[in-house]
Amino acid sequence: MKAPKFLIADSMDFPDDIYVLHTEYPRFLLNVVTEEVEWLDEIPAKEAEENKNDLIALVEQAFQFYDNEMKRYEAD
Repeated sequence: MKAPKFLIADSMDFPDDIYVLHTEYPRFLLNVVTEEVEWLDEIPAKEAEENKNDLIALVEQAFQFYDNEMKRYEAD
C-alpha cells in the first residue's frame, strides 16, 4: 500500500486552524489559515538553496491539494 502524499489534519488545541501534512521527504506541516510552514525534516542549507524552487512548488501543491479536497467535499 502506498501512503498518500498529502493529508488534511486538524487539532482540538487549535480549532480555528486547518493543516495539510506532506508525508514524503521533506515532510512539512502547512497551516492553511496562516500559511505558515513547519518543516519536520531537517534540510541542509545547501540542499534547501539548491532546491528552493522545488520546495516552493511542494508548498503550492499542498495548497492545491487542500483546495481540491474542499471542492470534492462540498460536491458530496
